Amino acid sequence: MTDTAVEPTRERRGRPGGGRDARIAARQAAAHAAGAPFLTRALKPFEVLDEEGLSLIEHNADTILEEVGIIFRGDPEALKMLKDAGADVEGELVKFPRGMCRQIVQASAPRIYTQHARNPDRSVQIGDPYTVLAPNYGSPFVRDLDNGRRYGTLEDFRNLVKLAYMTPHLHHSGGTVCEPVDVPVNKRHLDMVYSHIRWSDKPFMGSVTHPDRAKDSVELAKIAFSDQGADYLDDHTVITSLINANSPLVWDASMLGAARVYAEANQATLITPFILAGAMSPVTVAGTCAQTLAEALAGMAFVQLVHPGAPVILGSFASSISMQSGAPTFGTPEPALVLYVMAALARRLGVPFRSGGNLCAAKTADAQAAYESAATFIPTILAGTNFVLHAAGWLEGGLAVGYEKFILDLDQCGMAGVFVKGVDLSENGQALDAIRENGPGIHFLGNSHTLANFESAFYRSATADNNSFEQWLEDGALESPQRANKIWKRMLAEYEAPPIDPGIDEALNEYITKRKAAFPDSDV
Repeated sequence: MTDTAVEPTRERRGRPGGGRDARIAARQAAAHAAGAPFLTRALKPFEVLDEEGLSLIEHNADTILEEVGIIFRGDPEALKMLKDAGADVEGELVKFPRGMCRQIVQASAPRIYTQHARNPDRSVQIGDPYTVLAPNYGSPFVRDLDNGRRYGTLEDFRNLVKLAYMTPHLHHSGGTVCEPVDVPVNKRHLDMVYSHIRWSDKPFMGSVTHPDRAKDSVELAKIAFSDQGADYLDDHTVITSLINANSPLVWDASMLGAARVYAEANQATLITPFILAGAMSPVTVAGTCAQTLAEALAGMAFVQLVHPGAPVILGSFASSISMQSGAPTFGTPEPALVLYVMAALARRLGVPFRSGGNLCAAKTADAQAAYESAATFIPTILAGTNFVLHAAGWLEGGLAVGYEKFILDLDQCGMAGVFVKGVDLSENGQALDAIRENGPGIHFLGNSHTLANFESAFYRSATADNNSFEQWLEDGALESPQRANKIWKRMLAEYEAPPIDPGIDEALNEYITKRKAAFPDSDV
């Protein structure tokens, strides 16, 4: 069973109360007062194709599934499941009768679901008309003004989790916000999932690099929510995890295995073809969309066969490449068109949609980073994307996450939160009384309407400098990355961890210690 509404706030059993915990909770509530646990869009999505165009893409996707097929690599159980459902299986190549995948997905996949957070006030709705913003994912490198570019560490990971927790402009803690390469590969997932649970109380993602790591993620989540009952995860989704296709037209054993683990536990998966058009799909927008839809339909159908009703999100990560060098490019118009089309296709299918973010190929938080990120993020919002990964911190085509870029992106996320509310047509929004009161030729600075609304009238940027040139000079002539540098340091200095039941924390650490002991440090 999946939920379609956020549950009312309630007291959680075992949570410490009073004293320091009460003060921390009060400060955290105040810090998030300006934001909401997720965005509710009042604006209609922007469309770039009509009914005929969208139907053509869907027809082409079914043609790919029927005539070309998808490889399901290294997973005999998946092949048997698909064959039993009516697919044509030849070795590892699976071909689907026209409409089969769509029928399976539409029969059971939820249109909207709740991902429950450890703090019920942070639970999010995923699906229309909601948008959930999550931070960067997957970068092996980190960058800041003080230390430059370097491999990510567990300390960096924790810092980024804390920053995502403290801002009201991100609604989700994310997953692999950076790779902590100072921890062995076979153990770091334990530290990452624990960091999300302990240093934040927002929703989080699990590990997908191996089915056993997905199982560990589920077990840690069971412990984290054990104060809600031993079977809480059976009918409450608390993890949403990223499952990438190996484009073109391949699902591999690692991703299939992780997807199966989460589906069996009724946890959500982002079924996402990761495509650099021209290398992993055709160079055209329509061709990339058809292939993306085919791959995603096959993956979502597999999940529904494993566990009908398990939440799935249709994901699309499509960018272009330089046809001269082969390097990934971001902020170009063609991927924006893919994003708009795929969002519409997800709505027609009846499942949530994931795409976009603040993406760029820039190496630092410079002008290129700003305009490429804006060229991705604006279509993300206008398309009506439901789950936005990489909303903050992305640099260098995803190879790096930047502390300063993280802060600058948060400002854009905050602006999006205002924009999606649309135009206020209430009596206060119309402001006719203010115009009557003022009359012609008189400024509005002293108007009673202005005085009543000035604190919330306009979005206030935390990073932009709007002072005079002289004041800017007097303040040190800081450019935006330098201002962002000061902000993230101040945020970390002011960070206080959310409360957690000591017994739950002890159980989490006992599980992690036991699991780590099963692997020698030399193992990778």
